[in-house]
Amino acid sequence: MSGPVSKLGLNAAQFGLDSSSSLRSRPPQAEAREILGIAARAGLGVLDSQGLYGHAESLLGEALPRPTPFRITIGAARADRGPMHVENEARAALRRLQVERADAIVVSSMHDLFGPNGDHFWNTLLAMKDEGLFAKVGVSVHATDDSVGIMKRFKPDIVQAPGSLLDQRLLADGTLARLAGMGAEVHLRSIFLNGLLFLPPDRVPAQLKGASGRLSRVRRMIAEGRSDPLQAALGFALSRVEAHSVLVGVTSAAELSAVVAAAASPPPDLDWDDMAIDDPIALDPSNWAAA
Repeated sequence: MSGPVSKLGLNAAQFGLDSSSSLRSRPPQAEAREILGIAARAGLGVLDSQGLYGHAESLLGEALPRPTPFRITIGAARADRGPMHVENEARAALRRLQVERADAIVVSSMHDLFGPNGDHFWNTLLAMKDEGLFAKVGVSVHATDDSVGIMKRFKPDIVQAPGSLLDQRLLADGTLARLAGMGAEVHLRSIFLNGLLFLPPDRVPAQLKGASGRLSRVRRMIAEGRSDPLQAALGFALSRVEAHSVLVGVTSAAELSAVVAAAASPPPDLDWDDMAIDDPIALDPSNWAAA
């Protein structure tokens, strides 16, 4: 399968491999293997293993189809334990995933780059790239970060950034277009904004009372456009010319099948610009996701 679906990538941290609980009454590894099989057959490009550690990475490595059809991304260890720890952890992650090299290693926090070990940390990642362990070095940013400044100073190959139907800040202000124009491979993440668009009105957290009216209006617009929240969220993200890849998280094979089907369907004809929200609490799931 080609077209928009090939632009999709998977966030493996959602597979549940770090949990002893089963999905659909099956061991998490069996579910992960089926998810990866569906992804491989559909032609999904990126597999992001950030957020997995130790045993969970090993389970993912055992579940991966061989030869691996995905461009694998791993997360860099935190910089506060020194460059040697960062390098050792990166090499250990590759061994656990049973791959000799990966497509990218990504910095998860800007604090690592601007802390006391920042330069040594970044140079360690570049050295592993030069060695051939990784083809690219990337950074993950938040909407409030100075992404363009980071791009100018460090020149990462990949920038992972939030962008969704509801959270259009980095698209509206031109940041993602500037990053792409500067040579970054932009990966959109958080396209479902922690599932906020999918929550029925009676399950919206109390902290989001101020945004509830706006959310109801967006859902109504989607329904009037003869679409549904999944199609709308995917249609919006996959239509962004700034984005090279769009990362999604799923917890089951059934969820991925639904995502692939929605991504393969024609995008709904909706007024994307009118669906953005500007509520600062709603746009930061750390304020409400655990509620």
